[in-house]
Amino acid sequence: MAAPHLSPDLIEAKRAVRQRMLAAREAWDPALGVAVGEHVLREAPPSAGAVVSGFWPIGQEIDIRPLLLALHERGHRIVLPETPKRGNPLIFRLWHPGSAMVMERFGTSRPDGPVLAPDFLLVPLLAFDRRGYRIGYGAGYYDRTLASLPGRFRLGVAYSTQELDEVPAGPYDERLDAVATEQGLVFCKDE
Repeated sequence: MAAPHLSPDLIEAKRAVRQRMLAAREAWDPALGVAVGEHVLREAPPSAGAVVSGFWPIGQEIDIRPLLLALHERGHRIVLPETPKRGNPLIFRLWHPGSAMVMERFGTSRPDGPVLAPDFLLVPLLAFDRRGYRIGYGAGYYDRTLASLPGRFRLGVAYSTQELDEVPAGPYDERLDAVATEQGLVFCKDE
């Protein structure tokens, strides 16, 4: 359902990008997540002791599980999102290798561990631009979550082919600090 405070043109522009990227992702290789992880660990590792949020990939999303394992081995607590009722920010639950995963709506999976707030967020997306704007799946969960966690490092995770010259953005769209792709990190610039 579209938010009533957004213009019909913005809603349509986002829908078109989402549709285009969902069709394109059939050709993407989730295994490129290994290269993404190497870039994150080399170019923008979380600070010691940071709680890191990740995500369990769905479909052809880039697979960051190797990065999550490496961060866990470095002593980071890893949390994965639980999807609450629409209109609420995500809830993050502690994950460790071997955690039983609970299936959720939208095809996502999450652990059933204790709730923790992340310091460093790995954010999935369908499209991004160098200003730090992203297009997600359209329910607004990450925008609400990022707004509720000011000051945390926000690192989008994507294939390089998900970059656009400009992502349609509105007043409630939260910006990323950087985006990690298989080709390296893109540090986002002010508009």
